[in-house]
Amino acid sequence: MDHDPLRELKVRQQKIEAMGGPARIAKQHQAGKLTARERIALLLDEGTFEEIGAHIRHRSTFFGLDKQDIPADAVVTGSGRINGRVVYVFSQDFTVAGGSLGEMHAQKIQHLQDLALKTGSPIIGLNDSGGARIQEGVDALSGYGEIFKRNTWSSGVIPQITVIMGPSAGGAVYSPALTDFIIMVRRTGQMFITGPQVIKTVTGEEVTGEQIGGADAQIRKSGVAHFAANNDEEALQLVRHLLSYLPNNNRELPMVVPSQDPLDRMIPFLGQVVPQDANKPYDVKRIIEHVVDSGSFLEVQQGYADNVVIGFARVGGHTIGIVANQPRILAGTMDINGSDKLARFVRFCDAFNIPLVTFVDTPGYLPGTAQEYGGIIRHGAKVLFAYAEATVPKVTVILRKAYGGAYLAMCSRSLGADWVLAWPTAEIAVMGPEGAANIIFRDIINHAEDPVAMRQQKAEEYREEFANPYVAASRGYIDAVIDPQETRFRIARALMTLTNKRDDRPHKKHGNIPL
Repeated sequence: MDHDPLRELKVRQQKIEAMGGPARIAKQHQAGKLTARERIALLLDEGTFEEIGAHIRHRSTFFGLDKQDIPADAVVTGSGRINGRVVYVFSQDFTVAGGSLGEMHAQKIQHLQDLALKTGSPIIGLNDSGGARIQEGVDALSGYGEIFKRNTWSSGVIPQITVIMGPSAGGAVYSPALTDFIIMVRRTGQMFITGPQVIKTVTGEEVTGEQIGGADAQIRKSGVAHFAANNDEEALQLVRHLLSYLPNNNRELPMVVPSQDPLDRMIPFLGQVVPQDANKPYDVKRIIEHVVDSGSFLEVQQGYADNVVIGFARVGGHTIGIVANQPRILAGTMDINGSDKLARFVRFCDAFNIPLVTFVDTPGYLPGTAQEYGGIIRHGAKVLFAYAEATVPKVTVILRKAYGGAYLAMCSRSLGADWVLAWPTAEIAVMGPEGAANIIFRDIINHAEDPVAMRQQKAEEYREEFANPYVAASRGYIDAVIDPQETRFRIARALMTLTNKRDDRPHKKHGNIPL
């Protein structure tokens, strides 16, 4: 019988696309998970996927691997489009060898990373793997190292998004941690360095995989993950939505989405949102949602360090990054976790040309030995660094309290804010009126017939004299004190004036220094 190359090609393709076979695919579905190829089909625009490296095979001969067929070496890689934009995507195939990473599996991902970096395109990883392929030993470990290196090279150059859709353990978690955003699927996605069995052996603690590495644990407790989804379909739609706010790379601007929301829309509600009692809380998200284009606010890391709110939104169809203190949680104070959350987000927005709008209402840093011993100085400094380093347009709106070092940290004029607006309710001072009165008027208060009443009187005097926006405005630290209902319009106008902003920083080391 004559050799038929086309027939052979078709047979090979069918075998590759069959993945682990019907039984393993059924088991994948029973676990509530889609297959690697089903995930790619849902993620990308229909008919746009171009597979790369489908015929790659492992070359290990140890422990019987030479007799084991692993279609596509347990990872599907290629390019496609999301809303017309070119992206690169890899999807680990748990139905084949548990999605384990070996030398050639890693090589496929590395090649994809190289292509994404060369073409300035986002890269998306759909993780569902049992970890390193033990039979391949150090070759598998080296594969992870090469991936980590490329994650680092790509950081701040192209958007990197990881979706945890199955297990991700040991060294495998570091590639996701090096990417910009991690989306986890509840109940099926898990991340941890050491699993429940190792923990029990070493420490005696008994925990489940979900408790130590599930979506809720990695969002609410560790802050490692940024978003959670209830199933594969929801997670993949979230990737598409998130990408709509981001540019293709650091040399482009985010896409503009047509908006029917008028820029000059007045918002009377904002005049009543801040309580007259400076110690009463309110929800800053209500302000954000009213100011930005209707329905455009996408909160990032919701559930972690909620005293700080971060996320993407649009004004006039243009992407902006939102940072805000949340008076509902810890009175809006700055702490270790909130500082890390804020600083990382600011640096991402700066890397990808996304203007920053900061809403300020903070009485200062969270006091206590836990914060001091935990390094609030070191972590808080990250916020100062991020804002001072950022060269994108920066607009700050002071809503109420802006005290001491926290006032400076929240993108003050001194740290490089381009436009600083303040509501009439703004209180800008070294510290709160009560604390200031206790120091400045200590002798008068101590010798008064009614120290409590005198303290209250002096605090009010201090508030009237200093804790208002007009002293700072008179020194040029605030550009305008505005009617709250005009906030959307004034932010939009400030951003428009900053469209062509150019801002350089002193050059730092880049590349090799000649010997």
